[in-house]
Amino acid sequence: MKSQLLGIMYAVGNLQDRLANLHHRLLETIPDIDRIACALYDPTTDLLKTFINSTHKGTAITAYDYKLSDSESLYKLAKSGDVRVIYDIHHALQSTNKHTAWLIEQGYQSSFTVPIYDQAAFMGFVFFDSFKSDAFSQSVQRDLVLFSNLINMAISAEFAKLNSINASVLIAKEFSNMRDFETGAHIERVARNCRIIAKAVSKKYQLTDEFIEKLYLFAPLHDIGKIAIPDSILMKPGRLSNEEYAVMKTHVLKGVEMIEKILIDFKLTNMPDSSILLNIVACHHEFLDGTGYPIGLKGEDIPIEARITTVADILDALISNRPYKANWNMESCIEELKNMAEQGKLDKYCVAAVEDNLQEIVAVIEYYRDSADQDLSLENA
Repeated sequence: MKSQLLGIMYAVGNLQDRLANLHHRLLETIPDIDRIACALYDPTTDLLKTFINSTHKGTAITAYDYKLSDSESLYKLAKSGDVRVIYDIHHALQSTNKHTAWLIEQGYQSSFTVPIYDQAAFMGFVFFDSFKSDAFSQSVQRDLVLFSNLINMAISAEFAKLNSINASVLIAKEFSNMRDFETGAHIERVARNCRIIAKAVSKKYQLTDEFIEKLYLFAPLHDIGKIAIPDSILMKPGRLSNEEYAVMKTHVLKGVEMIEKILIDFKLTNMPDSSILLNIVACHHEFLDGTGYPIGLKGEDIPIEARITTVADILDALISNRPYKANWNMESCIEELKNMAEQGKLDKYCVAAVEDNLQEIVAVIEYYRDSADQDLSLENA
């Protein structure tokens, strides 16, 4: 049985689907497991983030994050590596946060929590929930720890592939003999703001937590093709001539070529969701009205991952000092994004997500602010 389940978790397909298949097989031997969910941990922000789940009854909780340090019991589990069993959720937990309130509202009676790790670093939790009280006997707990190990290995293997892509890009940059065209802060801001926007539009566009996490991981590579652009154009202190701009625009197709080569070299062409990466690189300069480049795609022909990245990237370009411009204040940035949405260039829901989550967006910009940029706090917006 274990070898069969291991095959399921390493089969082709995204992790969400593989977890659902694993859950289906698990129910054959442990029929009272009504939900399996994995949350990932971001040590930079101390956030636990919903990632993948298999929820047989009720409504799944998605696009949710919670500070690990705000939960004393989960914090202790992460540090100790111990497991936690709750035999009666209604008596043991109080609805002090959205997740606990959701568990109680859905009617779950008992739960079992297992921390997972990647090379000794805490990676997150696997949660098992049941509508039956006292569902987790000692023997069931032992079996579920084994299942958690399978899930742990599958997630670690998936992220090892993603990290190999990022490592290849970093090596390419180091050997490019050019100054950095993007600061680390810019890359971090775009990635994290992509995640904020994606969470906000997740219901509108039916985005899974796994999709959002892949978007967050791939967004930093959107401009990788600029490695191939001459420094004299890339770092020019003034506006580009028409000829220079034409060269600059080639970074999109060059980026696609680089990513495709990396996927081939690392034998990752069949990697689930590699299309998300390629779409971000290929389409993040396309506009909904067809005036973007390199192809001039229109409307829904532009994938949502690219539309999200475009909004996050333009916002960051506006708020940042560049060789040819000073940074804008936040109020002006929002007005420009709204104008571009009204002109039919940007996704209006993604732009609205920036305005609706402005405090969180500004917090990211402030935390990862380049030293040359002015204070962009809401008081100065």
